[in-house]
Amino acid sequence: MARSERLLTLLQTLRRYRRPVSGAVLATETGVSIRTLYRDIASLQGQGALIEGEPGVGYVLKPGFMLPPMMFSQDEIEALVLGSRWVARAADPRLAAAGADALAKIADVLPHEMRDEIETSTLLVHLRPPVADKADLDAIRKAIRSERILKLTYSDESGTVSVRNIWPFALSYFEQVRVVVAWCELRQDYRHFRTDRIVEMRPQEVRYPRRRAVLLKEWRDQQEISS
Repeated sequence: MARSERLLTLLQTLRRYRRPVSGAVLATETGVSIRTLYRDIASLQGQGALIEGEPGVGYVLKPGFMLPPMMFSQDEIEALVLGSRWVARAADPRLAAAGADALAKIADVLPHEMRDEIETSTLLVHLRPPVADKADLDAIRKAIRSERILKLTYSDESGTVSVRNIWPFALSYFEQVRVVVAWCELRQDYRHFRTDRIVEMRPQEVRYPRRRAVLLKEWRDQQEISS
């Protein structure tokens, strides 16, 4: 394993632990000797990583430190490329463009050989074309971020139309459809709304009374979805 990739592996391992972890455990997880581990910790500290601890006590990484983009491993580069290509195929145009822009920014600061890996990646995404959305997905994402109520005119699977206020807190992307996950004031429960069945949508100025993180956790518990 190259030294740069080894340092990245050590950094990622430290990030998984919230409390001090022994050098022996870190050495085992990163596949190096104790002596090499101590040198690698010193190297990261020299680059600005706030690693606290000492031999016999354990080590902990304080938050806030980021390695430069050229420290991405090849697997991570491939994951970014695959993710960006999936977003380009499955997301709305604005989010697809944002994904492409983000990947371009990363590629711009990568070493030449890694930049070639992005441009010549053989990881491909093939999805069936999504159902055309009637709702503005960008407006939905903004409502989620700002925790604003949305007023929907919605047509269900049988064609029955209803008007309701919802508290949107998540947007799920499936291969062909997108689904808003929300608390429904009409039903007084969590409901899922396909964006292609939203007839009309009006963002409200009023914030919903609960935090979206709380709603998300409660919904996950109800659906028995692990975090």
